[in-house]
Amino acid sequence: MIDFRYHLVSIVAIFLALALGIVLGSTTLSNSVSDTLRQQANSAAKTAQQARLAQRDLRHQLDGEEQFTKVLSPQIVAERLKGQSVVLIETPGAGNDSIEQISQLAKDSGAAVTGRVTIQKKLLDDDQQTTVDELATQLKAEDVKFPENAGAYGKAGAVLAGALVTKDPAKSGREDAAGGAVLNGFKQAGYVTTSGKPGQHATLAVMVAPAAAYAYAGGGDDNKALISLASALDGAGRGTVVGGPPTSAQEGGLIAALRDSDAADSVSTVDVVDTAAGQVVAILALQNEIGGKSGQYGTGAGASGYLPSPAPTAKNG
Repeated sequence: MIDFRYHLVSIVAIFLALALGIVLGSTTLSNSVSDTLRQQANSAAKTAQQARLAQRDLRHQLDGEEQFTKVLSPQIVAERLKGQSVVLIETPGAGNDSIEQISQLAKDSGAAVTGRVTIQKKLLDDDQQTTVDELATQLKAEDVKFPENAGAYGKAGAVLAGALVTKDPAKSGREDAAGGAVLNGFKQAGYVTTSGKPGQHATLAVMVAPAAAYAYAGGGDDNKALISLASALDGAGRGTVVGGPPTSAQEGGLIAALRDSDAADSVSTVDVVDTAAGQVVAILALQNEIGGKSGQYGTGAGASGYLPSPAPTAKNG
């Protein structure tokens, strides 16, 4: 007969077998999982390295294209703005490099640069609207007309535009007492600063948008104030271009706001003026403005294309 000791030994053997199976099974599974994870990690590292190399190659390509455009830009824009003059408007937060490059390129295109007007943040402060309205009304020249139902910034835009630009070739390149009084008044109030001789009445204007959106309460109203000035400059002169980096065409940016406004029908925009190619596009847009054509250019929302198409010929009209 099978005694109790036999049953006990059998039961112990069964449990030992089960324990050994679990250990061996878990070890095999652990090795399998480790191998899989190791393969996945190696694949991810290889993919990341390939991405870094592709990014490096793309960066080199973009640097080469930027250098190519910078070298050839003076030849591309030569004579396109011959006989014209340009005034530069710097908005609060605009990048200085873009302004300097556009200024030089305007000169390369045959235009004279009268000077620069830098808008101070104080002009856009909510608590200044009454003062801005009173100052604009006080300094308004006889030949300046306020837009219908104009608010403080509509009036200020009209007054400043009358002091900075003109359609009349006879007035271009000349300062007058009324324009000088406007600029002095706005400077004394702390609303603008100037360099060069912006009061010499340019025929064209370039406004450089803030590098970052006005992402604060009231930022939308500040954009509207600057759009009023851009529209006034366009109406008083032969054309206006508002340029900025790609961020200016994103939500809250000046160019995005302008493209969503009625001003887009008459004021051109370029949302890539932080690049050499975009600066050339700004000159082409100014040339088109002389001929009465406006457009929205660049890579951001609302752009019709990277540049005017067809591009204007080298001789301006």
